[in-house]
Amino acid sequence: MAESTKNPGAEVQFPADTRVVVLTISDGCFHGAREDRSGPAVVELLDAAGAAAVVTETLPDEVERIAVALRRHAANAGLIVTTGGTGLSARDVTPEATRMVCDRLVDGLAERMRAEGLRETPLAALGRGVCGTVSNADGSATLIVNLPGSPRGAATSLAAILPLLPHALDLLAGRTGH
Repeated sequence: MAESTKNPGAEVQFPADTRVVVLTISDGCFHGAREDRSGPAVVELLDAAGAAAVVTETLPDEVERIAVALRRHAANAGLIVTTGGTGLSARDVTPEATRMVCDRLVDGLAERMRAEGLRETPLAALGRGVCGTVSNADGSATLIVNLPGSPRGAATSLAAILPLLPHALDLLAGRTGH
């Protein structure tokens, strides 16, 4: 395993009240034809980083269902992490759903994830995952991060940005005393 994914959560500490949602986007997992391995890998990294309430859900590769779930979870979570649906196949629509609900994109996070992925495989350049924010009624915002669907790709990508997430979440929650 790459150095960056050995135990990146050990050096990161989320704000104590951070609510996190992990959405596995996969027709196969949703219909029970395949075991979800990437969702649990993501949850393990987030737990190690001190993410409080981690909620999980599995969805099919359907743009409207993904967008509805993102909006619904954004009302109660500071961070939504998706895994899957970021490739080139016709059913890979997670980035489209994410763009539908986001007010602003955070290109640097997606760039960092792809750059780290390229250290492991040239196929990382085919990833279309995006990151962005959704404004909430209370004035805060929720960060959405799209990860690849493979367990290794998801862990590598999340590990690449994990040290940045606590500060990003503080800023989005209005904690800007820096």
